[in-house]
Amino acid sequence: MKTTAKSKSLEMQEKARKRIPGVTQLLSKRPEMFAPGQWPGYYSKAKGVETWDLDGNKYIDMSICGIGANVLGFADPDVDAAVKGAIENGTSCSLNCPEEVELADVLCEIHPWAQMARYTRAGGESMSVAVRIARTFTGREKIIFCGYHGWHDWYLSANLAEDSALDGHLLPGLEPKGVPRGLKGTTVTFRYNKIEELEAILKEHQDIAAIVMEPIRSEYPAEGFLQKVRALADQVKAVLIFDEITAAWRLNSGGAHLLFGVNPDIAVFAKAISNGYPMGVILGKENVMQAAQATFISSTNWTERIGPVAALATIRKHQRLEVAKHLIVTGSRVQKIWKDAAANAKLGIHVSGIEPLSHFSFDDKEPLALMTLFTQLMLERGYLASGRFYASFAHRPEHLTGYEKAVGEAFDIISRAKKENNVQRSLKGPVAHSGFQRLT
Repeated sequence: MKTTAKSKSLEMQEKARKRIPGVTQLLSKRPEMFAPGQWPGYYSKAKGVETWDLDGNKYIDMSICGIGANVLGFADPDVDAAVKGAIENGTSCSLNCPEEVELADVLCEIHPWAQMARYTRAGGESMSVAVRIARTFTGREKIIFCGYHGWHDWYLSANLAEDSALDGHLLPGLEPKGVPRGLKGTTVTFRYNKIEELEAILKEHQDIAAIVMEPIRSEYPAEGFLQKVRALADQVKAVLIFDEITAAWRLNSGGAHLLFGVNPDIAVFAKAISNGYPMGVILGKENVMQAAQATFISSTNWTERIGPVAALATIRKHQRLEVAKHLIVTGSRVQKIWKDAAANAKLGIHVSGIEPLSHFSFDDKEPLALMTLFTQLMLERGYLASGRFYASFAHRPEHLTGYEKAVGEAFDIISRAKKENNVQRSLKGPVAHSGFQRLT
């Protein structure tokens, strides 16, 4: 499966550079994050795990699959059918859609610890709502967190006190420019599985509104870690918020925290909950959630019908077909493909992540150059591929078989290029960016 010219796709990137600051709306979809001048960037059609660029080239997506939103695959027929029905009956009017009540019922059934829900249409804004509710409920301001939780002021304010505070929380180099200086000191960070760091912070800081974290992301929680976090939150009377935007619907049907037997006060969902349609959920205990009535949290588009309808259709299919089991098996196979290909090519790599959200990196002095070459070679073979693989239900055995062959070929070529000191000369464009970088 060879690709042809990408002139229209690359021309669109140049147009976007002139019209859209940063080229894209999502950092993780910037072409410069993969293979500058080669990654097609724009699509004309997507179905299952197949994507067509603006020049008609077809690719099998073995990379981020909508940055994890399309858990069932692109343009899933069941979810799309439900959305089309919603469109035919009107997606917005002067009344409220009943599906938002139905969705709250379903989510509370899946998560018996919760009694109430509020909605947004994106993950980052859902986290901001959760933090606002926690601050309102407790009457306090300070937030203690680990991990990545979006672009809003409450989160980036961690870098006002120390410009490297957010390093190690997914994206390095995030500048807090534009964030009010008055927010300095309102957030403090700790690292995942480092309970001693959280304990030290709680001894030093008082009046904690919330402890915010993902229950799981790149590694499993150490024994007792989440239980200790829960106990500490209770001890200081802080709201425990689990950011399930990335983890949920990967390992089970619902929040990943259900697997560990630790319940938060609020859980936040987005991405996979609606298979690519805009939807965000703040789910929580009644006494905490009722605080939302004491502060102003309101938006017109949070009342539209498509988001709840898509979420309901996604959840029902996810449960019926036990999608999580498929994601785990698929991710495990991909991790094995990477390890076996690297061993055969005598390349050093590091594989990490839970199975449905797998990652690998090259153990090398120029890892980004090697990864850019890997992406370049895989594009030539008809695959969108990088050091990240987000499994979807649409990934079938035949996709993995073809991918395995392509990865083997790419790793062999990379190994030879390394031995011949020819990596940079093998690239057809610049080396990919990492983290946050301003584009010129």
